[in-house]
Amino acid sequence: MANKRLSMRRIKEVLRLHFEQKRSRRLIAQALGTSPTTVGDYITRAQAAGLSYPLPENLDDDELERLLFPPPPPVTAQRAEPDWPTVYAAMRTKGMTLTLAWQEYKSVHPEGYQLSWFCEAYRHYAGKLGFTLRQFHPAGRCFVDYSGTTVSVINASTGEVRQAQIFVACMGASNYTYVEATWSQQLSDWVRSHIRLLEFLGGVPELLIPDNLKSGVKKASFYDPQINPTFREFAAHYQFTVLPARPHKPRDKAKVENSVLIAQRWILARLRNRRFFSLAELNVAIAELVKDMNTRPFKKLPGNRQSMFDNVDRPALKELPEQAYEYAQWGPARVHIDCHIEVDGHYYSVPYRWLREQVDTRLTDNVLEVFAKGKRIASHARSYASGRHSTTVEHLPPKHQQYLGWSPERLASWAESIGPSVRLVVERLLAGREHSQQAYRTCLGVIALGKTYGDDRLEAACHRALHVNAVAYRSVESMLKTGMDKKPLILAPTQTTLPLHENVRGSNYFQ
Repeated sequence: MANKRLSMRRIKEVLRLHFEQKRSRRLIAQALGTSPTTVGDYITRAQAAGLSYPLPENLDDDELERLLFPPPPPVTAQRAEPDWPTVYAAMRTKGMTLTLAWQEYKSVHPEGYQLSWFCEAYRHYAGKLGFTLRQFHPAGRCFVDYSGTTVSVINASTGEVRQAQIFVACMGASNYTYVEATWSQQLSDWVRSHIRLLEFLGGVPELLIPDNLKSGVKKASFYDPQINPTFREFAAHYQFTVLPARPHKPRDKAKVENSVLIAQRWILARLRNRRFFSLAELNVAIAELVKDMNTRPFKKLPGNRQSMFDNVDRPALKELPEQAYEYAQWGPARVHIDCHIEVDGHYYSVPYRWLREQVDTRLTDNVLEVFAKGKRIASHARSYASGRHSTTVEHLPPKHQQYLGWSPERLASWAESIGPSVRLVVERLLAGREHSQQAYRTCLGVIALGKTYGDDRLEAACHRALHVNAVAYRSVESMLKTGMDKKPLILAPTQTTLPLHENVRGSNYFQ
């Protein structure tokens, strides 16, 4: 009641300053801390009600409000009331406005209500709908997020229980929902879930609104969010726009959060007593319940999510491209002195002119591509062999050219300054590769151990490695870590003849 009287006092002050003090609307607005438009609206309403200042003494606040803000005229038999569910569904169509909806209503019912009543009555109708239906979003917008609730999946062989993540997507206009389970929220699962989402929709939405998950948004920002390079490439392939929800603005993603809540109640709650032994089995059960949810009739509107999607959202979707997006992970790498970069534990060659430069890599299931300054400079078939090399001979420097001073001779000379055993280890490492450059990184690693453990210990470890035929970086490092280099090297005596023993039968036994 206090707020209402305060509002009435403000209106009375507007009328006093206008009619009695003859102040301008701008000065009145500045004095009362409101806008000139609001001041003008009060004055116009007062004039329409035949009021001036001073007001009649017997006019209380309730009567003043009734005169200034009369209720809309009651619906009578002489005027046809609009079909509000149809208007509500039409308002979700791209480009639709209340003015256009009113014009279509008047074309059918010329004696119908005017625009102001039409708009106010529509807002009153929309306000009575449930929260999910009351939100207004143009057609062609899709919201995505993960549910905080996971589902247990049992490994039938080991009995291990693993939690599956639940991906949820919702079309803004129709509330058409897609749900699936994945093992993680990592980039690969994130992108592949979107690929399956678009196939489920049968088209591409104009706008995708995700939360600020790291897999989709590299750096969240209120003004300039940075999209993950892989997700940005995915969006470019399907030609849609990614508009992340603003940080700390939950209303930006209220649509999908409500869909997550509905998915938890209508889908996950129904699966709570079931046991699943594979991700595929879980997704089959989810798909059945998603279909049931999308075809369940609305309580306060005609149709269901499926029918509204077909009528409103589907026409706003763009066609899918002929080929689906091939998942590719982007990342930075630096070209080492061996003319190779390391990607996912494997080493790939890069033209020697890019030595020590930072490049961008694009890794798919089958191919690795290397880019520098926006141009592709190398391409290899992807290898899953950890620690091995994929080398293109043309990428290596000419044999007569010691590019930037690096050469097998320089590495051997550097190793010789530590000790002869270190040099022998380096020479064996260089000789053990098809291209000596492939061993540069390993040789530097062995030499660098001298900085951590000292040159004397490194020499002793290399001496032991040579005698036990364990010439490898990890072997030398292990000897230093465990202190084996400090123990005396005991060589086993050479056995030239077999000892006499009843279990030694000799070759004649087998003849």
